[in-house]
Amino acid sequence: MENSMRLFAFAKIFKPLGLAAWLINPALALISGVYPTSAWSAPLTLEQAWQLAERANPTLRSAQANLIALEGQSLDAHAPLWNNPELSTGIARRRTTDAKGNDWNIGIAQRLELGGQATHRREVARQEWAAAKEGVQETRRQIRGEVEHRFYKIVALQTRIDGEQKTLKLTEDSAFIVKKRFKAGEDSRLDNNLALVESERARNQLTLFNEQLLQARAELAATLQLPVGNLPDVAGDLALKQPGYTLPELLATVESRPQLKALGYRERAARSRLGLERASVYPDLTIGLSTAREGPNGAQDKIIGLNLSLPLPLFKRNATGIGRASADLTQTQIEREAMLRDAGAQVSTLWQTLESLRNRVNRLQNEVLPRLDENQRLSQKALRVGEIGFAQLLLVNRQALDARRDLLDAMIESTQTRIALEQASGWPAALAGLAKP
Repeated sequence: MENSMRLFAFAKIFKPLGLAAWLINPALALISGVYPTSAWSAPLTLEQAWQLAERANPTLRSAQANLIALEGQSLDAHAPLWNNPELSTGIARRRTTDAKGNDWNIGIAQRLELGGQATHRREVARQEWAAAKEGVQETRRQIRGEVEHRFYKIVALQTRIDGEQKTLKLTEDSAFIVKKRFKAGEDSRLDNNLALVESERARNQLTLFNEQLLQARAELAATLQLPVGNLPDVAGDLALKQPGYTLPELLATVESRPQLKALGYRERAARSRLGLERASVYPDLTIGLSTAREGPNGAQDKIIGLNLSLPLPLFKRNATGIGRASADLTQTQIEREAMLRDAGAQVSTLWQTLESLRNRVNRLQNEVLPRLDENQRLSQKALRVGEIGFAQLLLVNRQALDARRDLLDAMIESTQTRIALEQASGWPAALAGLAKP
């Protein structure tokens, strides 16, 4: 923002010279493209935070770059022949007692793979590219989950601070009343000291949450790769929403989670790689075509030859390559089966936890807090007219404060559990289009 204001100032200076339009506009466009103004000039929504993270996250950009390398591998694998042809030539000086001359030859040879090696290699390249593509989607999901986690951590702290500010005001009002009553001789020094201590504790708690909010904003800024010193504000709430899915639907989407799909592609690639290693036991057939001229000048013979070369597979059986490919296939199968089993169990557990948290939130909101709010109003009135002392008021306020904190803790835990549940199940099955860098 500061750089933009400086450019506008320069624009006013250079405008009479006709330089502002072509000098300033591209610079402003560059700055707005690299550092979006909305990143720090207004509170971020969750969708905006996702977009910023996807544009700048180095892990995601690295995963996308890896796709280019795999595309090159696929291009090589789909070449008509895996090995380049070999061109050979030679010349020799012939001298006899009767004549002399030059012999020469030229030939071309091509090595051909047998046993379906080309088919296996192409399948390996195709499956690895598909796995890498799903890996990009899984990276996006992880980034979104991390951003959402940090986003709602800030929302939770902002909500806590709002509640603590109300508590502080209520405590200070009560302390003011006790102080007046103490000066009038109606309350004891003990009540006055209790009121002062409670006010300071409320201020200390508010300061603590403000410090935690600053740290949480810094963590989100680092995740979004914002410039140093730009700490984002966020706009959101912790209101519980009715989920748009059921447990059977979540369990059904587990297998379509990008990480599991990537493991499936890796398993097929490992199986094709094993087939390639087994097929490589078959020797490559080399076919050569040559032409030559031999003999003394004036009597040279033209020779055309067809050569076939086939190594005998007697000793080198590629046991090392086959063993490694077989081990890779087994490890990939084990990893996929374990992840599928663990993901299903995790989804079921998180779903039950989320249901329990929702029930706890509803009980606190509908049954506990209304009564505690009524108790606070009644105790405030009773304190003003001297029916109760500050110790009794303090007990009522503590109950209300603890209940509100319990409610907020349950709402925060419910939100984080929902995020973990959707991450574990891969919900939704497809994400929105990736923001272009």
